[in-house]
Parts: sequence; C-alpha cells; structure tokens
Amino acid sequence: MSWSELPSSLKAERHGAIAVLRLNRAQKRNALNDPMVAGIETFFSTLPDDIRAVVLCGEGDNFSAGLDLTELVDRKTFDGIAHSRSWHRAFERMEFGSVPVVAVLHGAVVGGGLELAAAAHVRVAERNAFYALPEGSRGIYIGGGGSVRLPPLIGAARVMDMMLTARTLSAEEGQTIGLSQYLVDEGQGFAKGMELAHRIASNAPFTNFAVMHLLPRIARSDPAAGFITEALAAAIAQGDDEAKARLKAFLEKRAPKVART
Repeated sequence: MSWSELPSSLKAERHGAIAVLRLNRAQKRNALNDPMVAGIETFFSTLPDDIRAVVLCGEGDNFSAGLDLTELVDRKTFDGIAHSRSWHRAFERMEFGSVPVVAVLHGAVVGGGLELAAAAHVRVAERNAFYALPEGSRGIYIGGGGSVRLPPLIGAARVMDMMLTARTLSAEEGQTIGLSQYLVDEGQGFAKGMELAHRIASNAPFTNFAVMHLLPRIARSDPAAGFITEALAAAIAQGDDEAKARLKAFLEKRAPKVART
C-alpha cells in the first residue's frame, strides 16, 4: 500500500530521511476512527527502508481529541475487544516499529489521542497543549494501550486521578510529570520535532533499534536479565562497522565533543 492510498484523514509526506504523518481530520478535532487507526498501522508497517525517523502531528487546532465516540454506539462486548485490539496492533507498530517517532502535541491531547502520543518515543508539546482522560465521565474505559503505556510515564496514581476526576492537565503540568520531553512556544512544535527527527536520523541504525526495542523491555525486566541484555546490545553495537568508524572519527578529533547547549 502506498501513502497515496491512506485514508484522507491521514496525510503523509517525506523530507529526505524523515517521514511526516499528519492526522488530517481537523473538523473533528482529529478524533480517531477505524480507518485512521488502520491507516496508522499500515503507514508504520510499510515505511521505506531509507526512512530514519518519523514526525507525527495533527492538522488544525488539536493533536487529537481521542476516539470518535460514534464508533461505540451499539457496539457489542466481543466487538469491543476486537476494536481495542486493533488499536493495540496499530500503536505497537509505531512503538516497536522500524524507526523512532517524534510526536508534536498541541491543543487537545485527550483520551485515545494521549494513548497515541504515549506510543511515540519523543514528545514535543506546545504551550497550548492540554491532556485529559475523560473516559470515566463517558462511562467507558481507555482501550488504546493507555493502561500499559501511561503508568510508566507518569505513575498509576496520576492516571487514576485523570480517569476518576476528568482532570485536565496543562502543557506545563504535562512537562513536569513526564508526558512530554520538550516544551516549546505555540507554533514552534513542528520545527522542533523536525530538528529532533533529523538528529535521531543521524544516529547509527542499531543504536536507534536498541533504544526502541531493548531499552523498554530492559526497564520492565528483572535486573539480571536486564544486565545481560544490555551487555549483548553494547557488544553488538560496538562491533558494528559504522560504530567503529564513528569512534575512530571521535578519537581523531574529527567529530564534535558533547557540549552544553
């Protein structure tokens, strides 16, 4: 499937080694429906081999206001399980896909929109972003992986608070508790996201792979398994020809040193 075959509610483009995926349903605050979720899965399953990073963002005034609730009307319980699992598959293709993803957040980052953002590897928030999990007030429960991804980011107690009280968090509060890693002024998110994506794309591919696929699993494993997995990853990385060339360039002072920014 080519990008031209994605649903009109998604818009994909490339900038060299960077792919950009835009949620393109601004008139519905980029609420996620079945075609969008299926398109997200397809997009991340069929990235060209020469893409090195992805920027995910939303058109209009919001990143995403979450699940399109019209899809839940008259849905039976067993169908609901399949629906939730379709979101799990799509977001997993992003989280454990072929390249790192930078999500640019602005306006509403609510419900399923926050679950989608949590599957990204780096999150840039503009100061007009706000976060909420209003499922409790709707009589429903999160189904896009938020129960798994959000507690490690901000703690189970905060997720409980957001769901039980429908509390809304500002961009500043989200930055403080770990929902975003970068906070920028309104309108500056995409530029910052692209800057970070280009930086990520310049890394050695195996290093990016290890950070995406091994680090989260090491963090969830027992220490003994984590240490041996880390040792294996370190050995594989340093044995790579590209790593040897980069280390040689650094030792010969042909590569920049780390400095304060």
